Amino acid sequence: MRIFTSHLKPGATPVLVREGFSWGAALFGWVWLLWQQAWIPAALAFALMLLVTRVDDRWAGSLLIGLVLLQGCFGRDLVRWSLGLRGYAAGPVVAARDSDEALTRLVAERADLVGDLSAVLR
Repeated sequence: MRIFTSHLKPGATPVLVREGFSWGAALFGWVWLLWQQAWIPAALAFALMLLVTRVDDRWAGSLLIGLVLLQGCFGRDLVRWSLGLRGYAAGPVVAARDSDEALTRLVAERADLVGDLSAVLR
């Protein structure tokens, strides 16, 4: 079972973000954050990557590995933070095998969200 946090905004489709380490964030860094529409964290991650490339060669490898691990550990948290900046409020936590099942469970628990999903299902 995976754990998902839900993020709700009136008139918008609920957004589910999985908990845990993100290999996508670790491997692709700021590009993954852009894909997740976390614009501010993506710009900050890009700036950090540029700073790491400017550091002395003795430290660059260690700093790069550290940055990759931090992005993997906190990538999903940065996406949640970005959702909060866009007006989404934290909703219930959902446990499910995948995001589709998590959305089904969320809608079963919160029937008032069905109206928000009707625009997506058309």
